[in-house]
Amino acid sequence: MKFNDTKGASRARTLHVALVCNTAWAIYTYRRGLLSALTQSGACVTIIAPRDRTFEPLEQMGCRCVELPVASKGTNPLDDLRTMLALYRHYRALKPDVVFHYTIKPNIYGSIAAWLARVPSVAVTTGLGYVFIQKSRAAEVAKRLYRFAFRFPREVWFLNRDDEAAFKDGNLLAHPERARLLHGEGVDLEDFPFTPLPARAEFAFVLIGRLLWDKGVGEYVEAARALRARYPHARFQLLGPVGVDNPSAISREHVAKWEREGIIEYLGETADVRPYIAAADCVVLPSYREGVPRTLMEASAMGRPIVATDVPGCREVVADSVNGLLCTVRDAHSLGQALARMLDLGDAARSAMAKRGRKKIEKEFDERVVVQRYRELIREITGSTF
Repeated sequence: MKFNDTKGASRARTLHVALVCNTAWAIYTYRRGLLSALTQSGACVTIIAPRDRTFEPLEQMGCRCVELPVASKGTNPLDDLRTMLALYRHYRALKPDVVFHYTIKPNIYGSIAAWLARVPSVAVTTGLGYVFIQKSRAAEVAKRLYRFAFRFPREVWFLNRDDEAAFKDGNLLAHPERARLLHGEGVDLEDFPFTPLPARAEFAFVLIGRLLWDKGVGEYVEAARALRARYPHARFQLLGPVGVDNPSAISREHVAKWEREGIIEYLGETADVRPYIAAADCVVLPSYREGVPRTLMEASAMGRPIVATDVPGCREVVADSVNGLLCTVRDAHSLGQALARMLDLGDAARSAMAKRGRKKIEKEFDERVVVQRYRELIREITGSTF
Protein backbone atom coordinates (compact mmCIF):
# COMPACT_ATOMS: atom_id res chain seq x y z
CA MET A 1 0.00 0.00 0.00
CA LYS A 2 1.26 3.47 -0.86
CA PHE A 3 0.94 6.26 1.66
CA ASN A 4 0.48 9.77 0.37
CA ASP A 5 1.91 12.32 2.76
CA THR A 6 0.31 15.31 1.07
CA LYS A 7 -2.31 17.06 3.15
CA GLY A 8 -5.76 18.41 2.42
CA ALA A 9 -7.65 16.54 -0.27
CA SER A 10 -5.68 13.32 0.18
CA ARG A 11 -6.46 13.11 3.89
CA ALA A 12 -10.12 13.83 3.21
CA ARG A 13 -10.27 10.72 1.00
CA THR A 14 -8.36 8.25 3.18
CA LEU A 15 -9.04 7.13 6.74
CA HIS A 16 -5.80 7.04 8.76
CA VAL A 17 -5.70 4.87 11.90
CA ALA A 18 -2.67 4.48 14.19
CA LEU A 19 -2.10 1.62 16.66
CA VAL A 20 0.48 2.05 19.42
CA CYS A 21 1.84 -0.74 21.62
CA ASN A 22 4.96 -1.67 23.58
CA THR A 23 5.58 -4.48 21.07
CA ALA A 24 4.80 -4.67 17.37
CA TRP A 25 4.59 -8.44 17.88
CA ALA A 26 1.46 -8.04 20.00
CA ILE A 27 -0.28 -5.95 17.35
CA TYR A 28 0.62 -8.45 14.63
CA THR A 29 -0.33 -11.48 16.73
CA TYR A 30 -3.53 -10.27 18.40
CA ARG A 31 -5.04 -7.73 15.99
CA ARG A 32 -4.38 -9.14 12.54
CA GLY A 33 -8.11 -9.37 11.80
CA LEU A 34 -8.53 -5.66 12.50
CA LEU A 35 -5.46 -4.77 10.44
CA SER A 36 -6.71 -6.83 7.49
CA ALA A 37 -10.15 -5.20 7.63
CA LEU A 38 -8.58 -1.74 7.69
CA THR A 39 -5.98 -2.24 4.96
CA GLN A 40 -8.31 -4.15 2.63
CA SER A 41 -10.78 -1.25 2.81
CA GLY A 42 -8.07 1.17 1.67
CA ALA A 43 -7.43 2.80 5.05
CA CYS A 44 -3.93 3.98 5.96
CA VAL A 45 -2.66 2.08 9.01
CA THR A 46 0.39 3.15 11.01
CA ILE A 47 1.90 0.88 13.66
CA ILE A 48 3.99 2.75 16.25
CA ALA A 49 6.02 0.39 18.44
CA PRO A 50 9.57 -0.74 19.23
CA ARG A 51 11.11 -2.45 16.19
CA ASP A 52 11.03 -6.24 16.17
CA ARG A 53 10.82 -9.10 13.66
CA THR A 54 7.13 -8.41 12.93
CA PHE A 55 7.81 -5.05 11.25
CA GLU A 56 8.36 -6.89 7.95
CA PRO A 57 5.11 -8.95 7.95
CA LEU A 58 3.18 -5.89 9.12
CA GLU A 59 4.55 -3.90 6.18
CA GLN A 60 3.69 -6.78 3.85
CA MET A 61 0.08 -6.46 5.08
CA GLY A 62 0.09 -2.84 3.98
CA CYS A 63 0.88 -1.10 7.28
CA ARG A 64 3.42 1.63 7.84
CA CYS A 65 5.70 0.86 10.81
CA VAL A 66 7.27 3.62 12.90
CA GLU A 67 9.86 2.81 15.55
CA LEU A 68 9.13 3.98 19.11
CA PRO A 69 11.44 4.02 22.16
CA VAL A 70 9.67 2.33 25.10
CA ALA A 71 11.42 1.14 28.28
CA SER A 72 8.74 -1.42 29.18
CA LYS A 73 10.32 -2.54 32.44
CA GLY A 74 12.06 0.72 33.28
CA THR A 75 10.96 3.28 35.85
CA ASN A 76 13.19 6.17 34.77
CA PRO A 77 10.86 9.17 34.22
CA LEU A 78 13.27 10.58 31.63
CA ASP A 79 12.80 7.46 29.48
CA ASP A 80 9.04 7.79 29.80
CA LEU A 81 9.20 11.48 28.90
CA ARG A 82 11.20 10.51 25.83
CA THR A 83 8.44 8.07 24.84
CA MET A 84 5.75 10.73 25.30
CA LEU A 85 7.64 13.35 23.30
CA ALA A 86 8.31 10.86 20.50
CA LEU A 87 4.60 10.04 20.32
CA TYR A 88 3.68 13.72 20.33
CA ARG A 89 6.02 14.36 17.39
CA HIS A 90 4.66 11.38 15.47
CA TYR A 91 1.06 12.47 16.00
CA ARG A 92 1.83 16.02 14.89
CA ALA A 93 3.62 14.77 11.77
CA LEU A 94 1.32 11.89 10.78
CA LYS A 95 -2.00 13.51 11.77
CA PRO A 96 -3.94 10.24 12.17
CA ASP A 97 -7.73 10.46 12.39
CA VAL A 98 -7.73 8.28 15.52
CA VAL A 99 -5.13 6.46 17.63
CA PHE A 100 -5.63 3.23 19.58
CA HIS A 101 -3.25 2.69 22.51
CA TYR A 102 -2.45 -0.73 24.02
CA THR A 103 -0.48 -1.70 27.17
CA ILE A 104 0.37 0.50 30.13
CA LYS A 105 2.97 3.01 28.87
CA PRO A 106 1.32 3.72 25.49
CA ASN A 107 -2.00 3.99 27.33
CA ILE A 108 -0.63 6.56 29.77
CA TYR A 109 1.90 8.56 27.75
CA GLY A 110 0.18 8.07 24.41
CA SER A 111 -3.13 9.37 25.77
CA ILE A 112 -1.41 12.52 27.02
CA ALA A 113 0.58 12.98 23.79
CA ALA A 114 -2.53 12.53 21.65
CA TRP A 115 -4.39 15.15 23.67
CA LEU A 116 -1.49 17.59 23.31
CA ALA A 117 -1.41 16.94 19.55
CA ARG A 118 -5.22 17.28 19.35
CA VAL A 119 -5.65 13.76 17.96
CA PRO A 120 -8.62 11.63 19.13
CA SER A 121 -7.50 8.52 21.01
CA VAL A 122 -8.87 5.33 22.53
CA ALA A 123 -7.17 3.45 25.39
CA VAL A 124 -7.46 -0.34 25.34
CA THR A 125 -6.43 -1.91 28.67
CA THR A 126 -5.24 -5.34 27.57
CA GLY A 127 -4.53 -6.43 31.15
CA LEU A 128 -3.60 -4.66 34.35
CA GLY A 129 -0.36 -6.56 34.98
CA TYR A 130 1.95 -5.57 37.81
CA VAL A 131 -0.05 -2.43 38.64
CA PHE A 132 -2.78 -4.55 40.23
CA ILE A 133 -0.72 -7.63 41.09
CA GLN A 134 2.06 -6.03 43.12
CA LYS A 135 1.87 -3.62 46.03
CA SER A 136 4.78 -1.31 45.43
CA ARG A 137 5.63 2.35 45.06
CA ALA A 138 5.93 1.90 41.27
CA ALA A 139 2.43 0.42 41.16
CA GLU A 140 1.00 3.36 43.12
CA VAL A 141 2.73 5.82 40.81
CA ALA A 142 1.29 3.97 37.81
CA LYS A 143 -2.22 4.24 39.26
CA ARG A 144 -1.83 7.99 39.72
CA LEU A 145 -0.60 8.29 36.14
CA TYR A 146 -3.59 6.26 34.92
CA ARG A 147 -5.91 8.59 36.84
CA PHE A 148 -4.40 11.62 35.12
CA ALA A 149 -4.01 10.21 31.60
CA PHE A 150 -7.38 8.53 31.31
CA ARG A 151 -9.22 11.84 31.38
CA PHE A 152 -8.14 12.35 27.74
CA PRO A 153 -9.24 9.33 25.60
CA ARG A 154 -12.61 9.39 23.88
CA GLU A 155 -13.24 5.92 25.29
CA VAL A 156 -11.41 3.48 27.57
CA TRP A 157 -11.94 -0.17 26.63
CA PHE A 158 -11.62 -3.03 29.11
CA LEU A 159 -11.39 -6.68 28.15
CA ASN A 160 -13.12 -8.02 31.26
CA ARG A 161 -15.52 -6.79 33.92
CA ASP A 162 -13.03 -7.20 36.78
CA ASP A 163 -10.56 -4.76 35.24
CA GLU A 164 -13.33 -2.24 34.56
CA ALA A 165 -14.53 -2.56 38.16
CA ALA A 166 -10.97 -2.17 39.50
CA PHE A 167 -10.58 1.16 37.68
CA LYS A 168 -13.97 2.42 38.75
CA ASP A 169 -13.59 1.27 42.37
CA GLY A 170 -10.11 2.80 42.50
CA ASN A 171 -11.44 6.13 41.18
CA LEU A 172 -8.99 5.94 38.27
CA LEU A 173 -11.47 7.16 35.65
CA ALA A 174 -12.15 10.90 35.48
CA HIS A 175 -14.99 10.10 33.06
CA PRO A 176 -16.40 6.68 34.05
CA GLU A 177 -19.12 7.07 31.43
CA ARG A 178 -16.43 6.62 28.77
CA ALA A 179 -15.60 3.10 29.94
CA ARG A 180 -16.64 0.28 27.59
CA LEU A 181 -16.44 -3.50 27.93
CA LEU A 182 -14.95 -5.17 24.85
CA HIS A 183 -15.02 -8.70 26.35
CA GLY A 184 -11.77 -9.88 24.80
CA GLU A 185 -10.21 -9.13 21.45
CA GLY A 186 -11.62 -12.21 19.79
CA VAL A 187 -10.20 -15.06 17.74
CA ASP A 188 -10.42 -15.89 14.04
CA LEU A 189 -12.53 -19.06 14.05
CA GLU A 190 -11.34 -20.06 10.58
CA ASP A 191 -7.67 -19.66 11.46
CA PHE A 192 -8.14 -21.76 14.61
CA PRO A 193 -10.34 -24.68 13.52
CA PHE A 194 -11.60 -27.41 15.83
CA THR A 195 -9.06 -30.26 15.88
CA PRO A 196 -9.73 -33.69 17.48
CA LEU A 197 -7.67 -34.54 20.55
CA PRO A 198 -4.60 -36.73 19.91
CA ALA A 199 -5.13 -40.51 20.34
CA ARG A 200 -2.04 -41.80 22.18
CA ALA A 201 -0.79 -43.13 25.49
CA GLU A 202 1.18 -40.06 26.59
CA PHE A 203 -0.44 -36.78 27.70
CA ALA A 204 1.03 -33.35 26.90
CA PHE A 205 0.34 -30.18 28.87
CA VAL A 206 1.61 -26.94 27.36
CA LEU A 207 1.83 -23.44 28.82
CA ILE A 208 1.91 -20.88 26.00
CA GLY A 209 2.95 -17.25 26.45
CA ARG A 210 5.77 -14.98 27.46
CA LEU A 211 7.70 -16.78 30.17
CA LEU A 212 6.97 -14.57 33.17
CA TRP A 213 6.70 -15.38 36.85
CA ASP A 214 3.36 -13.49 36.78
CA LYS A 215 2.08 -16.08 34.28
CA GLY A 216 2.39 -18.74 36.98
CA VAL A 217 5.33 -20.50 35.33
CA GLY A 218 6.93 -21.19 38.72
CA GLU A 219 3.77 -22.84 40.03
CA TYR A 220 3.48 -24.87 36.82
CA VAL A 221 7.01 -26.19 37.24
CA GLU A 222 6.43 -26.99 40.91
CA ALA A 223 3.20 -28.84 40.08
CA ALA A 224 4.98 -30.77 37.32
CA ARG A 225 7.74 -31.74 39.74
CA ALA A 226 5.15 -33.12 42.17
CA LEU A 227 3.17 -35.05 39.52
CA ARG A 228 5.79 -36.63 37.31
CA ALA A 229 6.37 -39.74 39.51
CA ARG A 230 2.62 -40.44 39.78
CA TYR A 231 1.97 -39.78 36.09
CA PRO A 232 5.08 -40.89 34.14
CA HIS A 233 3.19 -40.58 30.84
CA ALA A 234 2.58 -36.85 31.39
CA ARG A 235 4.76 -34.24 29.67
CA PHE A 236 4.97 -30.61 30.74
CA GLN A 237 5.92 -28.14 28.03
CA LEU A 238 6.63 -24.42 27.81
CA LEU A 239 6.23 -22.42 24.60
CA GLY A 240 7.10 -18.74 24.40
CA PRO A 241 9.88 -16.14 24.53
CA VAL A 242 12.25 -15.97 27.49
CA GLY A 243 14.11 -12.95 28.89
CA VAL A 244 11.52 -10.51 27.53
CA ASP A 245 11.43 -6.82 28.43
CA ASN A 246 9.24 -7.19 31.52
CA PRO A 247 9.88 -6.88 35.28
CA SER A 248 8.60 -10.45 35.74
CA ALA A 249 10.71 -12.06 33.00
CA ILE A 250 12.27 -15.51 33.43
CA SER A 251 15.77 -16.03 32.03
CA ARG A 252 16.81 -18.70 29.54
CA GLU A 253 19.28 -20.00 32.15
CA HIS A 254 16.43 -20.62 34.58
CA VAL A 255 14.49 -22.58 31.97
CA ALA A 256 17.61 -24.59 31.11
CA LYS A 257 17.90 -25.62 34.77
CA TRP A 258 14.36 -27.04 34.65
CA GLU A 259 15.21 -28.85 31.44
CA ARG A 260 18.30 -30.43 33.01
CA GLU A 261 16.17 -31.55 35.92
CA GLY A 262 13.91 -33.35 33.45
CA ILE A 263 10.74 -31.52 34.52
CA ILE A 264 10.09 -29.27 31.55
CA GLU A 265 10.36 -29.46 27.77
CA TYR A 266 11.06 -25.99 26.39
CA LEU A 267 9.71 -25.67 22.85
CA GLY A 268 11.20 -22.24 22.13
CA GLU A 269 9.04 -19.53 20.59
CA THR A 270 6.97 -19.45 17.43
CA ALA A 271 4.96 -17.12 15.22
CA ASP A 272 2.33 -19.86 14.75
CA VAL A 273 0.99 -21.58 17.86
CA ARG A 274 -1.55 -23.76 16.02
CA PRO A 275 0.66 -26.86 15.51
CA TYR A 276 1.60 -26.78 19.20
CA ILE A 277 -2.01 -26.46 20.35
CA ALA A 278 -3.00 -29.31 18.04
CA ALA A 279 -0.20 -31.48 19.46
CA ALA A 280 -1.28 -30.84 23.07
CA ASP A 281 -3.91 -32.59 25.18
CA CYS A 282 -4.43 -29.63 27.52
CA VAL A 283 -3.38 -25.97 27.56
CA VAL A 284 -2.40 -24.46 30.92
CA LEU A 285 -2.27 -20.83 32.06
CA PRO A 286 -1.84 -20.33 35.84
CA SER A 287 -1.57 -16.54 35.44
CA TYR A 288 -1.93 -14.06 38.30
CA ARG A 289 -4.13 -11.75 36.23
CA GLU A 290 -5.06 -11.29 32.55
CA GLY A 291 -7.11 -9.10 30.24
CA VAL A 292 -8.71 -11.92 28.29
CA PRO A 293 -5.88 -14.29 27.33
CA ARG A 294 -5.63 -14.91 23.60
CA THR A 295 -3.89 -18.23 24.24
CA LEU A 296 -6.91 -19.65 26.03
CA MET A 297 -9.35 -18.42 23.38
CA GLU A 298 -7.25 -20.01 20.64
CA ALA A 299 -6.84 -23.26 22.58
CA SER A 300 -10.56 -23.55 23.28
CA ALA A 301 -11.40 -22.69 19.65
CA MET A 302 -9.22 -25.63 18.57
CA GLY A 303 -10.92 -27.93 21.07
CA ARG A 304 -8.36 -28.17 23.85
CA PRO A 305 -9.43 -28.47 27.49
CA ILE A 306 -7.87 -25.80 29.68
CA VAL A 307 -6.48 -25.53 33.20
CA ALA A 308 -6.25 -21.93 34.40
CA THR A 309 -6.38 -19.84 37.54
CA ASP A 310 -9.63 -18.42 38.87
CA VAL A 311 -8.61 -14.80 38.18
CA PRO A 312 -9.84 -11.88 36.06
CA GLY A 313 -9.45 -12.69 32.39
CA CYS A 314 -8.98 -16.45 32.70
CA ARG A 315 -12.44 -17.02 34.13
CA GLU A 316 -13.90 -15.09 31.19
CA VAL A 317 -12.79 -17.93 28.93
CA VAL A 318 -12.87 -20.95 31.25
CA ALA A 319 -16.12 -22.16 32.78
CA ASP A 320 -15.07 -24.57 35.53
CA SER A 321 -15.82 -28.22 34.66
CA VAL A 322 -17.43 -27.09 31.37
CA ASN A 323 -14.54 -26.41 28.99
CA GLY A 324 -11.73 -26.66 31.53
CA LEU A 325 -10.77 -26.51 35.18
CA LEU A 326 -9.99 -23.54 37.43
CA CYS A 327 -7.51 -23.54 40.30
CA THR A 328 -6.38 -21.14 43.01
CA VAL A 329 -3.93 -18.43 41.98
CA ARG A 330 -0.31 -18.59 43.24
CA ASP A 331 -0.99 -22.10 44.59
CA ALA A 332 1.10 -24.90 43.05
CA HIS A 333 -0.76 -27.55 45.09
CA SER A 334 -4.16 -26.40 43.77
CA LEU A 335 -2.75 -26.29 40.23
CA GLY A 336 -1.33 -29.79 40.67
CA GLN A 337 -4.73 -31.06 41.81
CA ALA A 338 -6.37 -29.58 38.71
CA LEU A 339 -3.73 -31.10 36.41
CA ALA A 340 -4.16 -34.49 38.11
CA ARG A 341 -7.92 -34.24 37.73
CA MET A 342 -7.49 -33.51 34.03
CA LEU A 343 -5.23 -36.56 33.69
CA ASP A 344 -7.74 -38.77 35.53
CA LEU A 345 -10.67 -37.76 33.31
CA GLY A 346 -11.61 -40.27 30.68
CA ASP A 347 -11.20 -39.61 26.96
CA ALA A 348 -14.94 -39.10 26.56
CA ALA A 349 -15.08 -36.44 29.30
CA ARG A 350 -12.13 -34.54 27.84
CA SER A 351 -13.65 -34.77 24.36
CA ALA A 352 -16.92 -33.31 25.69
CA MET A 353 -14.97 -30.45 27.30
CA ALA A 354 -13.27 -29.81 23.97
CA LYS A 355 -16.56 -29.55 22.07
CA ARG A 356 -18.13 -27.27 24.69
CA GLY A 357 -15.06 -25.03 24.55
CA ARG A 358 -15.37 -24.55 20.80
CA LYS A 359 -19.05 -23.64 21.15
CA LYS A 360 -18.25 -21.10 23.90
CA ILE A 361 -15.67 -19.35 21.69
CA GLU A 362 -18.05 -19.31 18.71
CA LYS A 363 -20.74 -17.71 20.87
CA GLU A 364 -18.69 -15.21 22.90
CA PHE A 365 -15.33 -14.48 21.26
CA ASP A 366 -15.77 -14.32 17.49
CA GLU A 367 -13.22 -11.80 16.17
CA ARG A 368 -15.74 -10.42 13.65
CA VAL A 369 -17.79 -8.98 16.52
CA VAL A 370 -14.70 -7.19 17.87
CA VAL A 371 -13.83 -5.70 14.45
CA GLN A 372 -17.39 -4.41 14.22
CA ARG A 373 -16.91 -2.57 17.54
CA TYR A 374 -13.83 -0.84 16.10
CA ARG A 375 -15.75 -0.03 12.93
CA GLU A 376 -18.60 1.61 14.84
CA LEU A 377 -16.34 3.72 17.06
CA ILE A 378 -14.15 4.87 14.18
CA ARG A 379 -17.27 5.96 12.30
CA GLU A 380 -18.49 7.81 15.39
CA ILE A 381 -15.19 9.66 15.87
CA THR A 382 -14.20 10.33 12.25
CA GLY A 383 -17.38 10.06 10.23
CA SER A 384 -15.58 7.47 8.07
CA THR A 385 -16.02 3.71 7.99
CA PHE A 386 -14.08 0.73 6.67
